[in-house]
Amino acid sequence: MIKELLKSDSWHNFLEDEWQKPYIKELDSFLEFEFNNKSILPKKENIFESLNTTPLDTLKVVILGQDPYPTKGHAHGLSFSVLDGVNPLPKSLQNIYKELYSDLHIDNSHSGCLKPWAKQGVLLLNSVLSVEEGKANSHKDKGWEIFTDRIIDIINREKDGVVFVLWGKYAQKKGKNIDSKRHLIINDPHPSPLSAYRGFFGSKPFSKINSYLIKNSRSPIDWQL
Repeated sequence: MIKELLKSDSWHNFLEDEWQKPYIKELDSFLEFEFNNKSILPKKENIFESLNTTPLDTLKVVILGQDPYPTKGHAHGLSFSVLDGVNPLPKSLQNIYKELYSDLHIDNSHSGCLKPWAKQGVLLLNSVLSVEEGKANSHKDKGWEIFTDRIIDIINREKDGVVFVLWGKYAQKKGKNIDSKRHLIINDPHPSPLSAYRGFFGSKPFSKINSYLIKNSRSPIDWQL
């Protein structure tokens, strides 16, 4: 089931061996049961939205999240992003927007859908790509973390000059093997209400990303939605 949901040839080229591994087969069986018997988010066709929207060959930035929003109508396969029409926006996304406005005076409060960022090369990758409705972290330790570690390894090895945005201890631990000599790593507190005031506000990640991209002769991200 999983393999067919990934439409990007750019990623398939580096994942051919991965589909045969035992953990993937176990994850596949688990997801088949979950989708057949429970309300799972995001929709099946959106599980690989991040990889399908941001092919490896266009990737410039990785913003690493944990798992999808467990509220129906929110998650659509991109970390921190929600579908258009969601109101109010999740608090972490509200804080991301506050920092974006403070950093670059861009107001995106009209939309929570970050797909325009993804189309410009910002991989909005969660560590876990599915969740049971209403039960955060319910698909933790089922195999997704191994798969997304593999994605990070591929980016780390195959690309140069990528900006990895690791907000919070969870993301920073997951990105511990990224080569800081070849890539820019932004380690800041998580934008959640529990930690945003511990250094996320004032961290200016968006201008740092664009300065680095320009320095490396790559086009900056237009953060305006």
